Amino acid sequence: MDKLDLVGIGIGPFNLSLAAQLDSVRDVNSAFLEKKTEFAWHPDMMLPGVELQTSFLKDLVTLTNPTSKWSFLAYMVRQKRMLDFMNADFAAVPRREFAAYLKWVSAHLDGLVFNNAVREVEFDGNDFRVHSDNGTYVTRNLAVGIGKPAFVPGWARHLPVEKCFHTSQTKSRLPDLRGKRVAVIGGGQSGAELVEYLLGGNGDGVEEVLWLSRRDNFEPLDDTPFVNEYFTPGYADIFASLPNGRKQELMSRQKLASDGASLSTLKSIYQLIYRQRYLEEGDVIGRLLPQREVFQVQSEGKDFRIAARNGLNQDVEFFHADALILATGYETALPEFMLPLQPRLEEGASGAYHLDADFRASWNGPADRNIFVQNAGRIDLGIFEPQLSLMAWRSAKIVNALLRHDVFDLDQNPPIVDWVANGTQVAGGTVVQAWG
Repeated sequence: MDKLDLVGIGIGPFNLSLAAQLDSVRDVNSAFLEKKTEFAWHPDMMLPGVELQTSFLKDLVTLTNPTSKWSFLAYMVRQKRMLDFMNADFAAVPRREFAAYLKWVSAHLDGLVFNNAVREVEFDGNDFRVHSDNGTYVTRNLAVGIGKPAFVPGWARHLPVEKCFHTSQTKSRLPDLRGKRVAVIGGGQSGAELVEYLLGGNGDGVEEVLWLSRRDNFEPLDDTPFVNEYFTPGYADIFASLPNGRKQELMSRQKLASDGASLSTLKSIYQLIYRQRYLEEGDVIGRLLPQREVFQVQSEGKDFRIAARNGLNQDVEFFHADALILATGYETALPEFMLPLQPRLEEGASGAYHLDADFRASWNGPADRNIFVQNAGRIDLGIFEPQLSLMAWRSAKIVNALLRHDVFDLDQNPPIVDWVANGTQVAGGTVVQAWG
């Protein structure tokens, strides 16, 4: 059995980025394994009209390897619609377009193995042994990139799944909502997209939409230039060096930099409700209910009775709905196949893993055997970590750490913002002098 340098478990955008970066590196033997039969990026959330919340230049490779044949622009040229795309002048790229790009890369890149679920990973004292449906792979290093499981609040776990489901199941469950009162719980982008879709009359005849959020208001994504400095290597490296308590404090203050709704989506929702209320356009009634923290849901006959605390006056309010859709995000959990390694892993502030600045999980194995983990260290590493924004940079850092030399040049100019005044700042792994 040939020993590999790296086995990637899961083929989502992040491990796909790593595989694309490795394609330009000689003498690295790798395999990426995925249980699905083909690449699919949140297919049940791909509603018509949804947009990417980041630039298409923040694709799989461009930030660190712009001449790669796996860039978004290379995909557009191959599809022979580069000029049409430019002329369309999208304010934000349709998410379906970006999903098609990712699927195109997955279909043409070597070393990806679909329909091959990983069942268990163990360490034999020298190497990792990855047991999958198609056999066992022996590898020096791992790259875990399987995404996160949906977070279901405690009050929802006893409810019937046919009437209470997560946004990650949206498209396949929408036909069940005909003529129903639907409550969407959660004020982020996925909740906003769903509310916009249902209010627009696209939900097979939904009668009413209640949008409940514990946030103070339905707030837009903060994507101003200075906030976007959080999504730069210079800031990421500084953040990674901070104490855990400070990291958690900063994360709570930076929430809207990564977890707000697109302004265009919020504006559309407001206009849809205006048109229904005053112009008699549309049949779907909408109720906007911020500052409501749901704490109990009970079945009453065929519908649900929702109890929520009003954050303004602390009153307990009750609402009724026939179905609930949970826009409650995702959680970090150790996948079942990693359980044999759990005693050897250090748990971090983000959950199952403690990650260093090179996205290596801390564990008690040999220093030259690495477990790289993607999308599992938001508190350890910063708000960029679960986002697409720096995935090409992260993949390049992993490649450099894997090979123990700088395959990719990650040095950066001093940041526009002086995060550490009159001293030194870390940018892309290299210490540079900050401007005074």
